[in-house]
Amino acid sequence: MSIARQASEITLPAINDGWDTVLQFLCSRFPFISEAVWRERMAAGKVYWFSGDTVTPVTPFLPSKRLCYYREVAAEPVIPLTHHIIFQNEHIIVADKPHFLPVTPGGDYVNECLLARLQHDTGSADIVPVHRLDRDTAGLVLFSVNPDSRAAYYQLFSHGAIEKQYQAVARLTAALWQADLPQHWHIENRIEKSQPRFINAIVAGEVNAVSDITLVAKDGGLGMFELTPQSGKTHQLRLHMLSLGMPILYDNYYPQLLPKQPPQFATPLQLLAKQLSFTDPVSGQPYHFCSKQLLSAWPF
Repeated sequence: MSIARQASEITLPAINDGWDTVLQFLCSRFPFISEAVWRERMAAGKVYWFSGDTVTPVTPFLPSKRLCYYREVAAEPVIPLTHHIIFQNEHIIVADKPHFLPVTPGGDYVNECLLARLQHDTGSADIVPVHRLDRDTAGLVLFSVNPDSRAAYYQLFSHGAIEKQYQAVARLTAALWQADLPQHWHIENRIEKSQPRFINAIVAGEVNAVSDITLVAKDGGLGMFELTPQSGKTHQLRLHMLSLGMPILYDNYYPQLLPKQPPQFATPLQLLAKQLSFTDPVSGQPYHFCSKQLLSAWPF
């Protein structure tokens, strides 16, 4: 059994959808965790309000109130791949994340995540990711280590003041194999949640996802692509590559959701967050960071 070293936090919905108790809400919000398990956690003091007051099976649901709980998994996977700190100062950390390692706890992962590793490396618990990468995606992640300047780094993303560039490898269509380089696409569409809930889909409606994609090299039927997202929807680049008829190599979600299986370390998703560029909102200094990782399917 793996138990989280730190509590997770969740804000209860502002609108009560028929829950009389916190227990009823938790069973609804986390359907794969049984009521008996939640009762055991409550009895052990592992569920409580942000104020520190304990929560019991009869504690009433309180809209918008912040709840803390400790995540547990029976058998947490171990990711035998190394992360690296690219840059660190009194405000931020830029870390280079390997494939398969989640940024924060989630699903089967409690302590085996990039956040927990950085907390261990630095001895500081007050580290917060400013953005996220999918567990399957490797590359650069920006963390805040100073609560006084944290909002300024969040605003880099909310104001579109940071440039992210990715690399991806995909199998080329026959037409593209014959085409001259470079080939460029500007993609605009709408992405929304689908089913199951961790899958997204391109749907009709107002644009909320924009990407620029360029084919820059070809080798043995494969293409190397540079991808620049102009928005940050979950799985955006994976879906935009799929929309071109060239899903990213070794994608277990798109075009077909494959059965859940242990990490396949020999065939990681061929998607890498290669570069981060921004003007530091505190110092005014321009920064450009580059991942040292390479995509394994490409013959460099």
